[in-house]
Amino acid sequence: MLEVRNYIRGEWLTLREGREVEVRNPANLDEILGKGRLASARHAANAIEAAEQALEGWARTPAPKRGEIVERAGDILKAEMDDVARLLTQEEGKTFTDAKGEVYRAYNVLNYTAGQSRRVGGVTIPSELPRNFAYTMRHPLGVVALITPWNFPIAIPAWKIAPALVAGNTVVFKPSSTTPLTAARLVEIFERAGIPAGVLNLLVGSSSDVGDLLMHDRRIRGISFTGSSENGTAIYTTCASRGIKAQCEMGGKNPVVVLEDADLDLAADGIVSGAFGSTGQRCTATSRAILQASIADEVVQKMTERVSKWKVGNGLDPEVQMGPLVSESQMKTVEHYVETGKKEGARVVTGGGRPPGVPRGYYVQPTIFDGVKPEFRIAREEIFGPVLSVIRAGDYDEALRYANASEYGLTSSIYTNDAGKIFDFCERIETGMVHVNSPTVGGEAQIPFGGVKSSGVGEREQGPTVLDFYTDVKVVYVDYTGAARTSKFY
Repeated sequence: MLEVRNYIRGEWLTLREGREVEVRNPANLDEILGKGRLASARHAANAIEAAEQALEGWARTPAPKRGEIVERAGDILKAEMDDVARLLTQEEGKTFTDAKGEVYRAYNVLNYTAGQSRRVGGVTIPSELPRNFAYTMRHPLGVVALITPWNFPIAIPAWKIAPALVAGNTVVFKPSSTTPLTAARLVEIFERAGIPAGVLNLLVGSSSDVGDLLMHDRRIRGISFTGSSENGTAIYTTCASRGIKAQCEMGGKNPVVVLEDADLDLAADGIVSGAFGSTGQRCTATSRAILQASIADEVVQKMTERVSKWKVGNGLDPEVQMGPLVSESQMKTVEHYVETGKKEGARVVTGGGRPPGVPRGYYVQPTIFDGVKPEFRIAREEIFGPVLSVIRAGDYDEALRYANASEYGLTSSIYTNDAGKIFDFCERIETGMVHVNSPTVGGEAQIPFGGVKSSGVGEREQGPTVLDFYTDVKVVYVDYTGAARTSKFY
């Protein structure tokens, strides 16, 4: 059994006070993975102090040297991929294949961001004044708080920690207390890679104690958050009132539009993998399948045939396609929405209950609803589980209108062979990311990630924009006339 620990000022702490936390395998509730106690506001204050004290030395370390530590962390993570993926599967529930994919994504992010350490530059700009040299440079924010969810407990922390460190910030990292063991494993890897004491601190604590302090402490100069739209909006509002930067990646209600000229087998495969992979517990999961009416019956049949062959169970079983939900509360949330969909008048095509013959865990069948109207709750609210709503549209314009009828705007997809509609969809869909003839999920380290509307605020994560949030632009004017200026400028 592992211990739930915190990491402050380069030391692993075993807490003797605070609320007890127990980590169980969601695929087998009889398996206890770890125990410990949650950090308090006092521990959070200590972590912030440690990060503040380490800031000057770390910020003055040349960026390429900071990048070397991030690169070493990536190399260690890659070498231990199977071991980390196994822990991730046991703690979060996703299949081992999905877990390995997540760990490899984290490695790619660390590797890419380490390379950006040699590109932390500015630009020279011609001045309108004679004998005056003007240029910009990137300056770290200071101490930053990184708040991450449980559904990607390696990848999301990696794509926040890496750019924060490369940019010269020091970090207070607050993961979800649902997946503290995987988070600690990532911090251990950074420790072995040579991160100096105080530069990276780990706090496993509640939002009311630790999270509240991180939002309000004057020493925190930026917060990067991934989680619900409700919490992200509160964080963004608080940061705005304090005059500090915030980056919030939030929910999604991601649509797939399938037109009558599409490859219907390809579309069915893509929708099923996007809706039910990782048990639907990802912000980019396919939640709405908007099908042109003329081919809707055929697509629904194809999806049902595919889903009926999926095996639900422990993610470490290589024959399993879908694991459990992460917790009892998440399972009850999904079950609530399934009942809501039935009451609203939607028809359950497949699933809708708990699967038979599985261990004692948080299992729900992959569920497809047909006959869903755009105004139904299951078509509007984020469920964060293996539930797909099928909405029928008469033509392309109606399908696009339904796709945009959401407060969210993270990712989307269209299946068609009509080049005109492809480009029109890419231009008019109100999402931050668009896929053509492929699922709504997925992303690459070198490409920006993020959404619009209620799905995201602040600079985009990853890709060429990876350092934008974690730095401020400083402008420098160098006057080499050696004389007083007589002209005025603003």
